[in-house]
Amino acid sequence: MKSRRKKRTKKRGRKGIFVLPNLFTSASLFGGFFAIIASIQGRFEAAAAAIIISSVFDSLDGRIARFTQTTSHFGNEYDSLSDLIAFGVAPGILAFLWALEPFGRLGWLAAFMYVICGALRLARFNVQKDVVKSKYFRGLPIPAAASFVASAVLFASALNRLPAKEPLAVLVMMYALSFLMVSTIHYFSFKEFDIRHKKPFNVLVSIILVLVLVAYKPQIILFFILLSYVLSGPLLTLYRKAIKRSKASAPGFEAPAPREEEDMPGLRDRDATG
Repeated sequence: MKSRRKKRTKKRGRKGIFVLPNLFTSASLFGGFFAIIASIQGRFEAAAAAIIISSVFDSLDGRIARFTQTTSHFGNEYDSLSDLIAFGVAPGILAFLWALEPFGRLGWLAAFMYVICGALRLARFNVQKDVVKSKYFRGLPIPAAASFVASAVLFASALNRLPAKEPLAVLVMMYALSFLMVSTIHYFSFKEFDIRHKKPFNVLVSIILVLVLVAYKPQIILFFILLSYVLSGPLLTLYRKAIKRSKASAPGFEAPAPREEEDMPGLRDRDATG
């Protein structure tokens, strides 16, 4: 009788995992692994397309988990490990074999810098996700950085421009993306954009227009869309600083009193990890 009770308690104590969102995470991981294999084989366009498809699956797994209320600690950890491979290692290998190999040590160091900054970006996000506002990302998200690298490959292929002619631009791009990922620049997260709620009519028209443009010239339009997102963070930061300076120089302006650390939960954590 005691052995049967023990078996029952063990069965009750077993914990499962949510299958649906983790399937999308696995699909994203598969795309990143395929991109690595394709890059080694010299199929750079296929590798770039696989990274972009991985970013689509990565954006869906979180939304599906929130929509079906199947979020879990296991899913968050699995998603971070998948992102490091699909959006860290895969784009780094792709960029190195595609354009950075002629630089030798400087080239693979640029690729390694991208990978390690992506890993630091993911670690910081996991620490601060309960502190930082969900409206913004702190630093360039690693899926966006990886998609931009992939779109650059497709853009160069569409223009029939070999990376060997302008490898310096790719080198600068990798270092710039590495810096933006670990920076404190804010980027829109689009998490508050819920298609289940009512939106203005112009929103639907804008989405359809963007989809039509992407369908017409996907390799070119996608590159400019991602370029706009990458540049949006620094440009908005400069714009906000200019507004603050103009307000500070206005007559009768009084600077707000600084708040105490006790009134700002998570401040010490943000300073320590950011």
